Amino acid sequence: MGARPDVLTVRRPWGHFDQLSAGVPVTVKTITVQPGHRLSLQRHRHRGELWQVLDDGLEVTVDDRTWPASPGELVWIPAGRLHRLGNTGVAPARVVEVAFGQVEEGDIERTDDDYDRHLEPERP
Repeated sequence: MGARPDVLTVRRPWGHFDQLSAGVPVTVKTITVQPGHRLSLQRHRHRGELWQVLDDGLEVTVDDRTWPASPGELVWIPAGRLHRLGNTGVAPARVVEVAFGQVEEGDIERTDDDYDRHLEPERP
């Protein structure tokens, strides 16, 4: 995947900064996944997410593509796209998640879940 296409990069004599958001609600989380576990396969209608992979052992799914993610990798998940994060490693593994838009747990539409949590019906 890759970073968001609308990231503003500003160069300075000391290096650069990447402006990820301006004037929109943003929520930042660190997500830790235990070995052998994974989040539900889910989508959100009201937010996109940018994941910054911190540790080895994470497997990322976006729509029909699944791959082993590398530390430092950025993954952009637009609103409405199916996604999942799993840990195939032997130690807890983390991502920093920056969510852009309206963040509320009720916005999670699960299509598959290992823990028998409520699966929302597919929306047209």
